[in-house]
Amino acid sequence: MILYDIGIWFYEKAIHLATLRSRKAQLWCDGRRGLLQRIEQDTLACERVVWIHAASLGEFEQGRPIIERLKALRPKVRVVLTFFSPSGFEIRKNYPAADRIYYLPTDKPDNVRRFLDAVRPEVAIFIKYEFWLNYLAELRRRGIATILVSAIFRRNSIFFRPWGGAWRRAIRGYSHLYVQDSASEQLLRTIGVENITVAGDTRFDRVRAIAEQAKQLPIVERFRGNSPLFVAGSTWQRDEELLLDLINRYPTVRFLVAPHEMDERRIAWLMRGVRGGAMRYTEATTESDFSRVQVLILDTIGILSSAYAYARWAYIGGGFGAGIHNTLEAATYGLPIAFGPKYHKFREAKDMVALGVATSVKNKEQLCAWFQQLHSDEAYYDEICAKARHYTHEHCGATAIIVDDVLSRLK
Repeated sequence: MILYDIGIWFYEKAIHLATLRSRKAQLWCDGRRGLLQRIEQDTLACERVVWIHAASLGEFEQGRPIIERLKALRPKVRVVLTFFSPSGFEIRKNYPAADRIYYLPTDKPDNVRRFLDAVRPEVAIFIKYEFWLNYLAELRRRGIATILVSAIFRRNSIFFRPWGGAWRRAIRGYSHLYVQDSASEQLLRTIGVENITVAGDTRFDRVRAIAEQAKQLPIVERFRGNSPLFVAGSTWQRDEELLLDLINRYPTVRFLVAPHEMDERRIAWLMRGVRGGAMRYTEATTESDFSRVQVLILDTIGILSSAYAYARWAYIGGGFGAGIHNTLEAATYGLPIAFGPKYHKFREAKDMVALGVATSVKNKEQLCAWFQQLHSDEAYYDEICAKARHYTHEHCGATAIIVDDVLSRLK
């Protein structure tokens, strides 16, 4: 643990140095300045507390259905939500279902003791990949039920390496581990971890809830009209280069393109390249004339998941960069999906490719071939849609299993 504590110290120093050139590092440091004093002054005295920790925004989306079900069943239980990264905290710092939202104090022994003394959780829940050794050791020492949810393990992880002894001891400190698949369960059993349940991924519950509560989007409905709509979500430049070719090959199909980042030069380039005409969502109204508009650029946030409800096909961006974005938001509507080649880190994407629900493409020719079959063969299209709906629906239910366990642990 001494080496681990030294590593945490060096990590903090490195982040402070990075503030000279990184806005994210600056937010990380600013958010932790005086943090423990604020937490100590802002305690939930005499309340029943469940602490939920998410590294960033993606993990929060996995924890969100747990928070909301827990609060629906036991409104008096107080939820303390922590984030490690600014990309989670800054976006969700006003999330109304949590009673307190903080950055996570760094994993140093004194910080850990002060945090737990102030928050006094009865149950602690960590999402997916969070293994802070001092927090886990102190939670175990205090006898606080500690649960890991939506976890997934791979053979090359540190837990299964000869030098991973401290990490193996830490993972054995969890009261229970809820993993996404049986492969993770089998790996954990090889290192003596037995308190495991294969519950799946809570994101399936989340996207199903989103679909059931989808917003009405009158502008998108008017833009679509009587034409079939193709929605491309969270796209980057490489994605848009492929899509532009597809757009111009199918002038009778309407496209809604939602860039992952609002890069004005890229948006302008895309709009210039569309032969059928393009318009920005923020410049459209329900009275707009879309007769000469083939592409609507979704240049706002918060409505992409609802826009998929109006689509017949979907493309998910990111597969030519670090990795694809959220495929489940589209799949839950029963849409055929395409994305770039970098998807292998995502279990649901691999599952859907194996089922034929999703297709990975490397170039514009492959994208057009995928689309042409779905566009021209109605029976094939219906088969793929049915598989997509079945896949997302059959994987729901992890949230209920986990929340039942949490409630049973509250004294």
